[in-house]
Amino acid sequence: MTTTPAPTQHPTDRQGDVELAITGMTCASCANRIERKLNKLDGVDATVNYATEKAHVVFTSAISTDLLLDTVAKAGYAATVPDPAADHDEAAAHAELDALRRRLVVSAMLAVPVIALAMVPPWQFDRWAWVSLVLATPVVVWGAWPFHRAAAINLRHGTTTMDTLVSVGVSAAYLWSVVALVFGEAGMPGMTHEFSLALQRGDGLSDVYLEVAAGVTTFLLAGRWFEKRSKRRAGAALEALLTMGAKEVAVLRDGVETPVPAEQLRVDDVFVVRPGEKVATDGEVVEGASAVDVSMLTGEPVPVDVGPGDTVTGATVNTSGRLVVRATRVGADTQLAQMARLVEQAQQGKAQVQRLADRVSGIFVPVVIVLSLLTLAGWLLSGATTTTAFAAAVAVLIIACPCALGLATPTALMVGTGRGAQLGILIRGPEILESTRRVDTIVLDKTGTVTTGRMSLVDVVAHGATDDEVRRVAAALEHGSEHPIARAVAEAAPRAEHPEVSGFANREGLGVVGDVAGRRTLVGRPALLEAEGLVVPTELAEALDAAQAQGRTPVLVGWDGAARGVLVVSDTVKPTSAAAVARLRELGLEPVLLTGDHERAARAVAAEVGITTVVADVLPAGKVDEVRRLQESGRVVAMVGDGVNDAPALAQADLGIAMGTGTDVAIEAADLTLVSGDLRVAGDAVALSRRTLSTIRGNLFWAFAYNVAALPLAALGLLSPMIAGLAMALSSVFVVSNSLRLRRFRSSIA
Repeated sequence: MTTTPAPTQHPTDRQGDVELAITGMTCASCANRIERKLNKLDGVDATVNYATEKAHVVFTSAISTDLLLDTVAKAGYAATVPDPAADHDEAAAHAELDALRRRLVVSAMLAVPVIALAMVPPWQFDRWAWVSLVLATPVVVWGAWPFHRAAAINLRHGTTTMDTLVSVGVSAAYLWSVVALVFGEAGMPGMTHEFSLALQRGDGLSDVYLEVAAGVTTFLLAGRWFEKRSKRRAGAALEALLTMGAKEVAVLRDGVETPVPAEQLRVDDVFVVRPGEKVATDGEVVEGASAVDVSMLTGEPVPVDVGPGDTVTGATVNTSGRLVVRATRVGADTQLAQMARLVEQAQQGKAQVQRLADRVSGIFVPVVIVLSLLTLAGWLLSGATTTTAFAAAVAVLIIACPCALGLATPTALMVGTGRGAQLGILIRGPEILESTRRVDTIVLDKTGTVTTGRMSLVDVVAHGATDDEVRRVAAALEHGSEHPIARAVAEAAPRAEHPEVSGFANREGLGVVGDVAGRRTLVGRPALLEAEGLVVPTELAEALDAAQAQGRTPVLVGWDGAARGVLVVSDTVKPTSAAAVARLRELGLEPVLLTGDHERAARAVAAEVGITTVVADVLPAGKVDEVRRLQESGRVVAMVGDGVNDAPALAQADLGIAMGTGTDVAIEAADLTLVSGDLRVAGDAVALSRRTLSTIRGNLFWAFAYNVAALPLAALGLLSPMIAGLAMALSSVFVVSNSLRLRRFRSSIA
């Protein structure tokens, strides 16, 4: 026997990951700069998200968290490691938003008269420009302080961001105005000037741009306030998910209910859930029966009946009876926590197109500064006055801020994934959205996906007895067996209606025998009845053949020397599967039924739900081969499954979709997870993913198109600096507002 040496741990092997909360970021350039600084560290792979203000860092054992925090600090920003056990600091977030709102309101109150005086020449009284200077100074100094402060910090670290453009532009407009008032003719009594949306050629120091300095500051403060408020709304779905659970729970200790905080629950604790209360954590019902509202997690509107032995999920609501539940998973292991974690991970990621946008925004600011200087030089060389040249250069600085580029993907992703979580759809990351756009074929596992995955009685054919009698006698006898078919028969009649059974015996591979109400009774295969000498009438033989032709499992029941009935058992199709298949076709997807079951059963199910392409009798490895074969034929394949045997195929598919009611292995291998077992949600998942991707692309198009179109206009003097500032602020607000439209996405499930 040979032994294999234990693998040595290489120093660059990844050891863990951490999420950092970043403060001080004001635009996409900030996020791009922090990301580059972190990624320069050996063994670090970092992604910084401007919209969520977080960094997700994967690092090796050679890297410490302190080093990561120090690297962010050296870049001019602050970072902390959030405490997962602590509540979200809503007060701090509200305080930040309120402070920004106060700065905006005061600046607006002072800027409005400055802008009004500049825009309406008849209102320009004697020495009006000096009054404008008094009103504009607090706006430029205090109102624009966040921009100046960030620009100074970035300058100390030898870099530039959007704040650099704003600070330089506003300061230049203000200082030029001061010079014009003190040393030029702008402050002379009786001086007025016209206002235009485009630049006007002036005569040196006779014009002031105080309305530009005050107006741009106010517009950008308004844009930043709307942006921050909208980002909070964008993350509202995840916040709601994180706070959905119960706060307190009644734990049973020595038969006494003791109220304790929900976070103190431990595995195997037994707790009580009264009608109207939330289930505190994932668990198993040990006593009681009720209907549980799971709509908050799955989107399913109909409560689910539960009783002893059934599982319940934390944060769902007990609607009727009293339940006693044993905790099976607590804290970070619960389904709610796992959902929140998946959503957060998805929001941290970046689509391929956003990575391009990040690279562009990283070099955009220095390019714009150069372009502004070229604009200034170009106007001066063309013979224009210094005033005109200066105004055009300032307009270029202000209109070029790349905020919209940085917000395009994260905000849409935050809203889309959050809305998906509300509908019971978990999207692993933005790269998944690209896959949904290209998918043209969807492979569906049969058992547990299209069908319920449980055997149940679907038909009774009686001969020489009533249907009810055949059902009750068979249910009573099969009650002693654990076989799935036996359980389906046993559940066909209420336990209270079962006749008395004695002498029960199992005939391996054939069925069961016993005395039911004093009569020797057999339930099982035809071979069992033949061996016991029971006659099978022609009518029942025909029913037997018909059931087998449909891919169903027939069971014979007999007593007193003859077969008395046929019970037909089958894995039934989910009531919603046909509608789900129709919905998938509407989305342009060709459904394929892929199963390890035999051909006849698969064909019967396919016919019932409207699928024409069937691949049956396939082993787990064969499922992978079939998905690969479709891909090699030019198809882009999505796969929906729920079992361990589906995991390899889910991983092979271009888009893996796992049913949340399935195994953990399948869920781990999938790109999308449907929390409920309703196949219709697969259509919603594809539609929402496509809608989110479409929104991202629309946002990025607007952001790029805006800058491409606006920069030449500003450089050519066709936009005044103040209008440029308004347009820049509105571009960011548009991108965020467009993303928020995803909150209105509606499920196809009524």
